[in-house]
Amino acid sequence: MSENRKYNYPNRLSILRFFLDAEGVRKNPIPFHKRYFDKFGDSFSLKIGFSKHIILSRDNEIAQYILQKNQKNYHKSKFQSVYLSKYLGKGLLTVDGDFWLKQRRLIQPAFHKQKMNQLVENMNETIASELKDLLEEKPIDLFPVMSQLAFNVVAKSLFQLSISDEKLNRIKFIIEEVQNFLIKEIRLPHKAWWFSLSGQVKKHLELAEENNSIIQEIIEQRITSKEEINDLLNMLLETRYEDTGEGMSVKQLVDEIKVLFIAGHETTANALTFTLHLLGRNPDVQQRVLDEILEIESQTENIVEQLQKMTYTNAVLNESMRLYPPAWITDRQNVTDDILAGFHIKKETLIGVSFYELHRNPKYWQNPDEFIPERFLGEQKKQSMQYFYPFGAGPRMCIGAGFAIYEMCLTIAQIVKKYEIKSSTDTVQFNPLITLKPVGVEVSFSKR
Repeated sequence: MSENRKYNYPNRLSILRFFLDAEGVRKNPIPFHKRYFDKFGDSFSLKIGFSKHIILSRDNEIAQYILQKNQKNYHKSKFQSVYLSKYLGKGLLTVDGDFWLKQRRLIQPAFHKQKMNQLVENMNETIASELKDLLEEKPIDLFPVMSQLAFNVVAKSLFQLSISDEKLNRIKFIIEEVQNFLIKEIRLPHKAWWFSLSGQVKKHLELAEENNSIIQEIIEQRITSKEEINDLLNMLLETRYEDTGEGMSVKQLVDEIKVLFIAGHETTANALTFTLHLLGRNPDVQQRVLDEILEIESQTENIVEQLQKMTYTNAVLNESMRLYPPAWITDRQNVTDDILAGFHIKKETLIGVSFYELHRNPKYWQNPDEFIPERFLGEQKKQSMQYFYPFGAGPRMCIGAGFAIYEMCLTIAQIVKKYEIKSSTDTVQFNPLITLKPVGVEVSFSKR
């Protein structure tokens, strides 16, 4: 039986069309994906060379199957495990299989709700100090401001006292440099020889090493000082493997902390930027958020209790992440042949699920391009949650989801109480890199 008979794939995009579009796709894949989905349906495929297959999908059945139902057969793609780990090391984001499971089980308790509740006061103070010098009365480019805020919230939650601004700025600089270079490597694979020859690869690997040593120094200082500080570093130092009863090695801890920095700051900055823009375009929604916050504050001073009551604010955040999911796409490769939504697929097929498109798929959402926070309230919420992946799904769902939601709700609450938000941007521009990055979103804050 020939391979072609044995396997069948969704409608195929011709390789010629793909190459003709390649330059545009590299700049911004989303409009092209949309065009292909409109033409081929909820999934389409691409064959590269004789045997390499790629599927791109916005089909909920496929998302559920690879992330949950049969997740054991779907590992992270080479792109995530090889490219990212070169700079990020072997943390939760980049590893698979038994090692991943062992790490996840070890780290999970540090992100338990009880533990997150202990970080809230500190988080709220950090947000307040980040917002106190907000430029008022004139439009500002919002993303850099939110990026700085989110970075410092992660940093202060990780190492409450033990980090100087100078070290912090250095970590932030390195992460941004390395990430920009990584994107170049991924988008311009034909220039790999040049990146190597011109010393750029070496330079960025050295930067990644410098980052490791800064973080390692912070960890070692903490271990020798024996201080009991209420931060994530402390929680991670206290974790123990079930089988050996030992803690993580310093090297492993460095890798996990880098993942928390990177995964924890840009995605949150993206979501906050999009959300504040949407509030600035929808004054009635903004008013309802303000009313809810003031009502809650009149009921309780306890921040954790306040967070638990922010139903409408949460719905706004969810609807913003539906329209603009910060982690807008995910990919997997199947370890063995499989049947996926009725297609017989060969092992090592690369499957991409575009959450951006799934979140706007008219099959699952009415008026998918409109901002309607009510989708995430009451009865409607149950329906919506089935097709909603702001933090992925299944056992590899984002470990820091609770942390991120707390941070975003507190930031929105502090801003809305103090300022009226207006957005001068009509249509949102974004750059779908590793995350969905807002471009040129301008918002102005005027004192209430």
